Amino acid sequence: MERMVIIDGVRTPFSKMGTDLAALGAEELGRIAVSTLLLRTGIDRELIDEVILGCVSQPADAANVARVVALRSGIPQHVPAITVHRNCASSFESITQADEKIRAGRGSIFVVGGTESMTQVPLYFSHRAASKFAKLGSAKTLGARLRAITSFRPSDFKPKVGLMIGLTDPVSGLNMGQTAELVARESGITREMQDAFAARSHQRALDARERLDKEICPVYAPPDYRKVVTEDNGPRADSTPERLARLRPVFEKGSGTVTAGNSSQITDGAVALLVMSESRANELGFEPLGALTGYAYAALDPARMGLGPVHAIARAEEQTKLGVGDADLVEINEAFAGQVLACLDKARSDDYAREVLGRDRAVGEIPEEILNVNGGAIALGHPVGATGSRLALTSLLELRRRDAKRALVTLCVGGGQGGALWLERL
Repeated sequence: MERMVIIDGVRTPFSKMGTDLAALGAEELGRIAVSTLLLRTGIDRELIDEVILGCVSQPADAANVARVVALRSGIPQHVPAITVHRNCASSFESITQADEKIRAGRGSIFVVGGTESMTQVPLYFSHRAASKFAKLGSAKTLGARLRAITSFRPSDFKPKVGLMIGLTDPVSGLNMGQTAELVARESGITREMQDAFAARSHQRALDARERLDKEICPVYAPPDYRKVVTEDNGPRADSTPERLARLRPVFEKGSGTVTAGNSSQITDGAVALLVMSESRANELGFEPLGALTGYAYAALDPARMGLGPVHAIARAEEQTKLGVGDADLVEINEAFAGQVLACLDKARSDDYAREVLGRDRAVGEIPEEILNVNGGAIALGHPVGATGSRLALTSLLELRRRDAKRALVTLCVGGGQGGALWLERL
């Protein structure tokens, strides 16, 4: 069967919620990334078979945001587009769906990636308040309007924060930060360990500025479009363990260890990748960054969703026969420092392998020197629908810089899942 290769990729800068990219919706962020990708690669747009983009919080005014992005990027109307949603693995899903379509003979050239404006996740009124607004809107007489108006209470005008709703698991009842507290506590991950890991993420991201610039396209920011955003605004030189230690726990007051400083940043951004079958790339004369050689998704207890990478790596090993010892680079998305450190702990545990993963040996030790070498989401940010593609792009470019062969790219997924991709430089 045909192997899928990644030709090239580009992303917008990642900007903290409410800052540089706040005025741009997911559809515009996606358009910027896809348009730049098309220009960089010079691909004939008529040859594209489909556009597949991940997005978790699709804008109501741009339903099926992938289709809106495709059309606004100048991709012909006859090219279909689909938006996919697997929470934090949404743009992993865009990559793996393209791979499946290529292997099934249902296309050979795809634009994939993800886009997310976490700033513009809406506020919601309660169902009770919405019903009252509906009655007010349908009232025909003055008396009916007055009765509808007087039925409102102050609490009806207090909206629910959509972002907080989306970051709370409806099955376990825990928000994502509480799941991080749980896995950190069960693995004996201390506050000091988490803050040290977070500080390292910032330092590595700062050290990698010049390298990361190569994957970023400039964005002209509204309202006057005079300001040009050219780099991620999350990395901070003052994020030292000592300064991070001053922050208070967010999710468990008093006894908690997870803070805003050792968690991923809530972020806006988009990523676009051009992928195609290897034979098509050869035919068109493209030199790929690398190939997707295998992947897996796995599921586990939603309350321990942060351990999803360990489960996905184990499942991918069953399918590909590749283990962590075969990786020259490893990315574990930094949803939370405590969650990544808990993954490292469980990955080297024979007991966890036997009792939970159903295998006779540990997944393996992941060396610090090959893990998240350019920093991670704690410093760079985590626009949930786009992060997976960012991890893949950064890893492929790093493989090329190092003249290395394989990268293992993983992330945890809200709702109790994990995803893992094996990427190989050609």
